[in-house]
Amino acid sequence: MDSKKPDFSLLDHTADLYIKVLGLDLKDLFEKAAKSLMHIIVGSGCYRGPNTIRLSVGGEDLADLIVCWLGEILYIFEGEKQIVTKVSIDTISPYHIDATLETVFFDPNLHEVLCEIKAVTYHQVEVMEKADHWEAKIIFDL
Repeated sequence: MDSKKPDFSLLDHTADLYIKVLGLDLKDLFEKAAKSLMHIIVGSGCYRGPNTIRLSVGGEDLADLIVCWLGEILYIFEGEKQIVTKVSIDTISPYHIDATLETVFFDPNLHEVLCEIKAVTYHQVEVMEKADHWEAKIIFDL
């Protein structure tokens, strides 16, 4: 993902990693949450993905959906050894996301893992609409 400036802020938490992500709308929020996760793991390299992955994720509500969504993004990195470089959400509702992801394969000679994330947690997860934006708070297990 190209942007040099992260779209998230770190929040105080006694353990793990707690972030807040802001988005203009729900689609923007979920795209920025995925981008933020990858930024935390591998930084903000300027790589473009030659691979395309179609991803469909469901959840019970917005909080569950964002945990499942980010869990899938994390799995693509940890399990498939691919860095998600671009996210385009095709459709989103409070219960489902369909997206197209661009990825590159992780190469330890080219990429550096800055932070190892074990899991996306449900602890204190929040997704809420504010007056002029959407906001999510998520804790990652390190």
